[in-house]
Amino acid sequence: MNYGFETLAIHAGQEPDPRTGAVVPPIYATSTYAQDEVGAPRLGYEYSRSANPTRTALQECLAAIEGGQVGLAFASGLAAEDTLLRTVCRPGDHVVIPDDAYGGTYRLFAKVLHRWGLNWTAAKLSDPDAVRAAIRPGQTKVIWVETPTNPLLNIADLPALAAIAHEAQALLAVDNTFASPYLQQPLALGADVVVHSTTKYLGGHSDVIGGALIAADRGLGEELTYHQNAMGGVPGPFDAWLTLRGIKTLGVRMDRHCDNAERIVDYLSAHRAVAEVRYPGLPDHPGHEVAAKQMRRFGGMISFRAAGGEAQAVDICNRTKLFVLAESLGGVESLIEHPGRMTHASAAGSPLEVPADLVRLSVGIETADDLLADLEQALG
Repeated sequence: MNYGFETLAIHAGQEPDPRTGAVVPPIYATSTYAQDEVGAPRLGYEYSRSANPTRTALQECLAAIEGGQVGLAFASGLAAEDTLLRTVCRPGDHVVIPDDAYGGTYRLFAKVLHRWGLNWTAAKLSDPDAVRAAIRPGQTKVIWVETPTNPLLNIADLPALAAIAHEAQALLAVDNTFASPYLQQPLALGADVVVHSTTKYLGGHSDVIGGALIAADRGLGEELTYHQNAMGGVPGPFDAWLTLRGIKTLGVRMDRHCDNAERIVDYLSAHRAVAEVRYPGLPDHPGHEVAAKQMRRFGGMISFRAAGGEAQAVDICNRTKLFVLAESLGGVESLIEHPGRMTHASAAGSPLEVPADLVRLSVGIETADDLLADLEQALG
């Protein structure tokens, strides 16, 4: 654990195969395992919903790069979220969520878990006083955080929220998808559990869906492990292998994502067609000072508001050529989307509705000059 981030990303959980010497962990495409005798599974493997060696390698790597005790992989980010919430909450409990949460997270709370009896309150998580006011003593079990948020890129002070959560005897759960473990380490800042859509920066190549939970405490990790098996939302071995392959280059990719994003932010900030740029690296961003303290750099995600309103925002999205019009983020290729009509359509009409003139960019690792030229022709 004294190794640097990039070394852990390449080696943690990935010792050469003891039988063949294979440097890359094998894909164990099996559903079940021969047992040495009744009740004695070999190395603990009995059924691949419960455990699979390829998934084990991924989970050990996830724990190492986030600095946690237990890492768990899931079939999607939402499967990870659902497993966490139904592990630590009961019907009648309460969760504080961001007032600009990811649309899929909002849908899970508002349309699925609410019917199960889980109550929630949306609060401005960049304001600690607003978070305190949203807590229901004895009822609030989790403060759910995104930082930066999706898609408005607001910033939450993780040590401050950890103190508030623990004072209320609640857990601090941090969705670290936008930052990635390379740029931000929530567990070291007081969080109890980290959530990822590994589809995004961890996988990094837009070729696999996945999710993850990493727990700071082994006891919580064991509870989550039980529910991972009992609920069954696990990835297959090839999905685990693809994600593990992506993690190996996370550090070098994130540096390029950040480099390109910074150049694009400078360009957009001076463009007459852009009314506002949302990026934590900008000195006038309201969360800049906090982000500078808890992030290594400011990431590859940018949101901006079109000066011409919703129609212009949609037109910009339709006009780009290198920036692919698509949902998701964090891949090597650049993506553009209109959150109000795409990823956050489920929040329309709710307190979490996003501005209609908002455009979100996931800046890839292409040649920066080519990305700037594409935005130039799209903005007009």
